[in-house]
Amino acid sequence: MSISPYSIIDDSGAVALDPSLAIALVGAAGIGAQWLAWRLKLPSILLLLLSGILVGPALGVLEPRELFGDILDPLVSIAVGVILFEGGLSLKMKELGEHGGPILRLLTIGVLVTWGLATILAIGVAGLPWQTALVLGAILTVTGPTVIGPLLRQIRPRGPVEAIAKWEGIVVDVVGATLAVLVLQTVTDGRAEEGAMISASGAAVTLLKTVLVGAAAGLAGTYAIVIPLRRHLVPDELENAVSLAMVLLVFVLSDHLAHESGLLAVTLMGFLLANRRDVSVHHIIEFKENLRVLLISTLFIVLAATIDLDALQRTGLRGLAFVALLIVIVRPVSVMLSLIRTSLRFKERAFLAMLAPRGIVAAAVSSLFALRLQASNVPGADQLAPIAFLVIVVTVAFYGLGAGPLARRLGLSDPDAQGALIAGAGPFALAFGHALQGLGFAVIHVDSNRESVAKARLGGLRAHYGSILSANVLDSLPLGDTGRFLGLTPNDEVNALAAAHLASLYGRAEVYQAPLEDADEAEVRQDLRGRVLFSPRMTIAHLDTLVRHGWSVKATPLTEEFDFSDYSARQGERAVLLGIVTDDRLSLFTAASDASGEPGDVILSLVPEEVRAEDEGE
Repeated sequence: MSISPYSIIDDSGAVALDPSLAIALVGAAGIGAQWLAWRLKLPSILLLLLSGILVGPALGVLEPRELFGDILDPLVSIAVGVILFEGGLSLKMKELGEHGGPILRLLTIGVLVTWGLATILAIGVAGLPWQTALVLGAILTVTGPTVIGPLLRQIRPRGPVEAIAKWEGIVVDVVGATLAVLVLQTVTDGRAEEGAMISASGAAVTLLKTVLVGAAAGLAGTYAIVIPLRRHLVPDELENAVSLAMVLLVFVLSDHLAHESGLLAVTLMGFLLANRRDVSVHHIIEFKENLRVLLISTLFIVLAATIDLDALQRTGLRGLAFVALLIVIVRPVSVMLSLIRTSLRFKERAFLAMLAPRGIVAAAVSSLFALRLQASNVPGADQLAPIAFLVIVVTVAFYGLGAGPLARRLGLSDPDAQGALIAGAGPFALAFGHALQGLGFAVIHVDSNRESVAKARLGGLRAHYGSILSANVLDSLPLGDTGRFLGLTPNDEVNALAAAHLASLYGRAEVYQAPLEDADEAEVRQDLRGRVLFSPRMTIAHLDTLVRHGWSVKATPLTEEFDFSDYSARQGERAVLLGIVTDDRLSLFTAASDASGEPGDVILSLVPEEVRAEDEGE
């Protein structure tokens, strides 16, 4: 029998994967699951979880605890810290100002209600002893950006629920983890003192220490990044590396001084950096976004591979009933009680009430705390991790598959939105925007020329004044109805930079820009721009000139009697083909696409005045 160079023989004589191949397998499985989820339009976290279970306990190919040993928990903890830092970078002070009431209520009233009800159900339904039930209830108050973030990016809900869910999903990890530490200390210290519970003053001291250490470390870490960047003491190529090293250092040191304070420290660092005006962190944000995808992919695979299927099976019907009640009672009650007397509409509260998947923090904390409870001889400690993982599996599957349809049913989301975000409000951009809006598509124009914006608004179009490159402008736009970006400003660099930035929101297939003025420059900057619209010679300057000379955007229906070949023969070179509408779906023609159409489609084209007059004269 031949042995692969990427395999080793363990003590029992069995062939196992070499560590290098196992690590490569984790990366490949994670990114592969992300890609497959994109292709199938399924929640990525669901496929990541299933992939981890498949390569782990199902097939036995990957055994993370044997592969990583004692460093598995520290690696997971550090990765969670980086993910929370990236989450903090997405938190905007403006959102807190607009929706601070609901956010703070969910992080206080919601957490306490969830903890109390989950504890009661853990005792009465899951059958856990009260000490372990208290710890489990505290752990299950967390959700986290690793599960909420991907869902929100897929669902793209309208209105305030996106900001509220994002804030809750990120900050509740800090709040819930701190609560879990206090409860764990209460339970374990109580056992050590033969049943004497830790005093309220002791819990208050622990909480105060965690908050003070985390806040101080986060503030110090922020200035440790800001000052060198502001004074240009770090070269551009090292800025991302320096910021990442500082995040890791702050997280570890803060956690060393006060357990779980590192989560607060790095989240605060991200929030403070993202809301500073004296230093640009756009490149750091972009780097952390890419790193987050890799970390989430690998973490879910690794943690799912550690699941003990036998232990999950032993939780039985009581465990499943516990999870079901968490979904149908605990979360809705906590949300509804938290949001009493707020301005949120019922359907927005209903959506938030059905969005509480548990993720990596719950998995990591439950595994670690189970060991500590066992060391303190707390009854039921061996059941903590299996039930927590059962909650993670079921809630990820339930909310991952159900949150999107619910948002659509409530009118809060349209994942297949066909509208367009258009940078520019020049003559052609406005003509194209009017045509799209006339066909029922949502259109939003962004332009830094006040006169152009005013003209667009007078014409009945939604238009916003500002730079398309401004994060504040993008954060203020209602993008729920848009599914693509069109860069139609006269500035090629602005179009290209906006397309590169918005590719993370719409996907590279749905970011477009007008051809560059310099064809040679277009080749050099191909990796930094969107898909080229129409044809290489149809620059925005040329299109604007045509509109000024009387050309207009026309929608022409195709029929059995007047098909695309008839249309082409009739219009010939007199029309610039722009796009086609098929079954209420918009497709734009690009320089690389072949224009065609079927009966029932509607062709969008830019035509001269004489063509329009001919059509109107018929």
